[in-house]
Amino acid sequence: MISLPIVTARRRAPGVGVGSLNVSKRRASAGEPVAAPAAAPEPGDPQAGPSRSARKRQAEALQKLGVGLTRVRPAKLHQLQQQLQLPEILFEAILEAQRLRSGGALARQRQYIGRLMRDIDAAPIERALAAFHRGGDAKIPR
Repeated sequence: MISLPIVTARRRAPGVGVGSLNVSKRRASAGEPVAAPAAAPEPGDPQAGPSRSARKRQAEALQKLGVGLTRVRPAKLHQLQQQLQLPEILFEAILEAQRLRSGGALARQRQYIGRLMRDIDAAPIERALAAFHRGGDAKIPR
């Protein structure tokens, strides 16, 4: 009978091995300075831009504004489009959201409307919707 050696897997220490991100392929020679790792931007740094949470809040607010447009009657929506110079693709997406009845499809369409709203100025739309809702001409919300 021939005996074969038993092969067992050895555990590696954390941070050691092929998948480690901290391992440098090239070592600095004696005369070269070692480069410092890139520092993360400070929370108050003006060049860092808004935080991820702030961007999400802004995107959600724009989506809610777009959903507010879906509650406008189609005849009044045509007037708002002419008045506000809404992009045609946004106008068509709003009309499509009014046509949809499936919950999942409606949710996707609302997200799409929110995405389209990021490319336009929302202040005139907010003012027009506020004036519109004060007039009491809005559809009943779904």
